[in-house]
Amino acid sequence: MASWTEHVMWWHVYPLGFTGAPVRPAADADRDTAVHRLGRIEGWLDHLVGLGLNGLALGPVFASESHGYDTVDHFRIDPRLGDDADFDRLVAAAHDRGIRVQLDGVFNHVGRTHPAAALARRNRDGHSEVFEGHDSLVALDHDRPEVADLAVRVMNHWLDRGADAWRLDAAYAVPSRFWAAVLPRVRERHPGAWFSGEVIHGDYAEIARTSTMDSITQYELWQAIWHGLSDHNFFELAHALKRHNDLLATFVPATFAGNHDVTRIASAVGPAHVPHAMAVLLTVAGVPSVYAGDEYGWTGVKEQRLGGDDAVRPEFPDVPPPENDLLRVHRELIAVRRRHPWLHRAHTDVVHLANRQLVLRTATGSDTVLTALNIADEPATLPAADATTVVAGDARRSGDRVELPAQGWAVLTT
Repeated sequence: MASWTEHVMWWHVYPLGFTGAPVRPAADADRDTAVHRLGRIEGWLDHLVGLGLNGLALGPVFASESHGYDTVDHFRIDPRLGDDADFDRLVAAAHDRGIRVQLDGVFNHVGRTHPAAALARRNRDGHSEVFEGHDSLVALDHDRPEVADLAVRVMNHWLDRGADAWRLDAAYAVPSRFWAAVLPRVRERHPGAWFSGEVIHGDYAEIARTSTMDSITQYELWQAIWHGLSDHNFFELAHALKRHNDLLATFVPATFAGNHDVTRIASAVGPAHVPHAMAVLLTVAGVPSVYAGDEYGWTGVKEQRLGGDDAVRPEFPDVPPPENDLLRVHRELIAVRRRHPWLHRAHTDVVHLANRQLVLRTATGSDTVLTALNIADEPATLPAADATTVVAGDARRSGDRVELPAQGWAVLTT
């Protein structure tokens, strides 16, 4: 695996929503005439760098029927976003700033008008199967060599054009043997590429091992961060972190506090606790990503209905708004992560655990990063272990203890 993957931190964007493209359903005119919206993302690249991030993780950009995950042509930029030239300009602008680019690859299913829909799985009655009850999403037959060939061609095509990585959508629904057959073929041509699979449930380590994917989305940690803060119960988070440590023997997970498929973190835990969530995310092992807008504390609740994702996938202004306190917190925590790149694969121990207080110690032989959280309405004095210096948050070091205010948090180092 390329060494750049040990240092990348992503800014995750859902391009159709970000650029204000019509999403549901795409009108016929939108499918034929290129509207050059993709360049709007370029106006935010300096914001990405200013945060301290160096990766742009794009949601779907290929021609689709509506929301991007019902692909109709993997080799064409969605006309609602623009064309190949717009993509090339965005990638060049990103690379000029030292930003890696990840694409969202949907290879489990296609839209009904995609030519590959003829390669669908069939049920007992001979009808094509659909993905998770969505009639517009035709599930592909991953035992057919033509499907593997399509995935290889698509990945190589866009890696050739400058992409650096792939997110493999709905990877949990695809047999691991399929990825194990496809990814080595792509790596032959692009040995530096990185492949992260979307896996919600299951044996993460076994899936990573048998599929040969480099990383897997850490939904268990995301849920534990959310529940720990919203339910005032850090015991689930402590348990998840132990399991998180165990994964590191096999792979480094893709970690996040928000993405395009879930309620925004500020809505899930409350704006006051977003810093607590990000302090955990950025001081434990993983390949972290920030969902665009979360750094401002934007809110949005995912609902189980048609259009239920709209609130978490809004249109962005042409230029970033003025910074606020939460954006400064993100920048501060990302800077801590940059100064301690070994956090990428370091184990985390629980130093102190209570319903409303948690102290985590992530360390190497000579360096320590300590994360102390207090979500109670009164101050707390917690053990500081061997950490001596407050580098983020609001706290005071006193002897071998750290004093946090009500609803306070801090990161300390040796």
